[in-house]
Formats: sequence, structure tokens, C-alpha cells
Amino acid sequence: MASHSNSLTGLVAATFTPFDKDGEVNLSVIGDYVDYLVKKQEVRSVFVNGTSGEGLSLSVEERKQLAAEWVKQGKNKLDHVIIHVGSMSLKESQELAAHAAEIKADGIAVISPFFLKPRSSEGLVLFIQKIASAAPALPLYYYHIPELTGVKVLAEDVLDEIMGKVPTFQGLKYSSSDLLDFGRCVNKYKNSLSLLYGKDEELLGGLVLGASGAIGSTYNYLGWWNNKMLDSFHQSKYEEAKNQQYTVQEFVSFAYKLGFGIPENKSVMSWYSGIPMGPPRLPLMPCAKENGDLLTKKMKDLKLWPVP
Repeated sequence: MASHSNSLTGLVAATFTPFDKDGEVNLSVIGDYVDYLVKKQEVRSVFVNGTSGEGLSLSVEERKQLAAEWVKQGKNKLDHVIIHVGSMSLKESQELAAHAAEIKADGIAVISPFFLKPRSSEGLVLFIQKIASAAPALPLYYYHIPELTGVKVLAEDVLDEIMGKVPTFQGLKYSSSDLLDFGRCVNKYKNSLSLLYGKDEELLGGLVLGASGAIGSTYNYLGWWNNKMLDSFHQSKYEEAKNQQYTVQEFVSFAYKLGFGIPENKSVMSWYSGIPMGPPRLPLMPCAKENGDLLTKKMKDLKLWPVP
């Protein structure tokens, strides 16, 4: 894998956790998963055990096994393997961070605790500091997803509070539609941090504001399409970039009407890649077959499948 640097750019796939028919983690397909991302999607960085990976539904041991397998299978193939180590428990997060350092991951990410929530950026940054200290050589990213955590602390306030206090802090995964907050982060920190946008269907808006790259679940199967959009944007072909974003929005809007979430994503990914992702873990229910069929038909209609 690449040397640790402040250069997390481009597309990063937020990976799904494959389960077998008994609901156990299926490590045997991770090697195929890596090859598929690199060869079919041209995506060479991954974000493991995050929301899409059902990380908070996994045991600490399962999270360690997945992290180790992604690092092992990604060796000399992937540029970055970032391991999400956030948890409701500081001790668990520290244990996962230390493990990520031990297996030589390329970085760690931390979500805010969301049951007993921090009331301010100060409490959240102290929590992150303690996790960083368990992996003092690993780049660390803050994962901001207020729509799921219910934590109302602005990302801008977290960055203001954390700078200079966590030497390994290298950036932000920003999964919110609040472009005011994101724009403030970019304006202040674009020269010193990786600022990765996390709303796939709104990526172009994030790019216009100055996002360094993007982390998301649909890059597992629409990486190639979004790479086209990135190329259009960087070549100043803005009409092309808009039309490419509109196509993603057409699919995602259709999917949302079917209750688009992890079960539907895993269903699409299994069909698209040919790699069995299995069902989600309870309390999530599997994607209904008729919904999976509607999603695959929509992708064909929009010419988002197959990869050319």
C-alpha cells in the first residue's frame, strides 16, 4: 500500500461486509472484492467497517478480522485501506485503533459516539485524541454523519478544535448535505487536510466547493461512472459532469423511493459484481426480491450496467 501521506484523493469505496447464509462474516470473498474494485471500477482506496460495512453491528473481533483481511488482500493493489474504528466505547475504539496500526493499515477514521452524545466539539475532540494516542503513527480522519448520529456539532467547529491537538489528524469524511458547513471547512483547511465528500448523489456540489475526493457506498458499483464525472469536472467539461451527476441522481432518487439503504445496496452489489454480499445483519431486513429486480432494471435502463 501507499506510504502514509496527506493525499487521500479521488474515489474511496465504503465497503460492504459480506455475510454467509448463516449471517457470519465471509472473509473468503475479500480477495475477489479487491480485484473487482481495482479492475472493474478503477477504485483503489477503501473505507472498511463504516456505515455501509455495518461496522457498528459487528463485534470487535469481527471488525479486526475484516480489517486484517482487507489489508492483507489489498497489499500492492490498493493505495489506501482506511479502517473505521469508531464505537460507543472509548476502550473499544482504542483497541481497534491499536489493531489497525499493528496490521499496518493506511489510516483510521472515527465517528462521534451517538448514544451518550458529546455536547460540544471539546468533548468530541478529547474522545478522538484518546483514540489517536492508541495509534500514534496512523493518519486519522473524523467521520461526520450528523443525519445518523444526531450529533449537532458542526464539522467546522471540530476542525477548529482539533488542529494542533492531534498530530496525526489528516482530514474529514463529510456525510451531510449541509454545504455551508462543508464550504467553511474547505475554505479554511483545503491546503492542510483531505476533505472527502460523503453524499454520492451530491458529489458534484462537493467538488465545486473544493472536496479533495469522495467516500461512498455506490462507488462499489458506480465507481467507473463517477470516475468519468471526476474526469469531466477536472477537464472543465461542466455540462458533461452535470449530466453524469444527473444520471446518478436519477438512480438514487428511484432507489430512495424503494427505501434505499444497506440491504438494497448489498443486493445491487451482489448482482453487479457477482460477489455474494449476503443479507444485512439484524435489525436490518434483507432487500425484497422485487425491489432488487426493480433496481437492477433501472441500472440497465440508465446504461449504468454493464461496465463498458
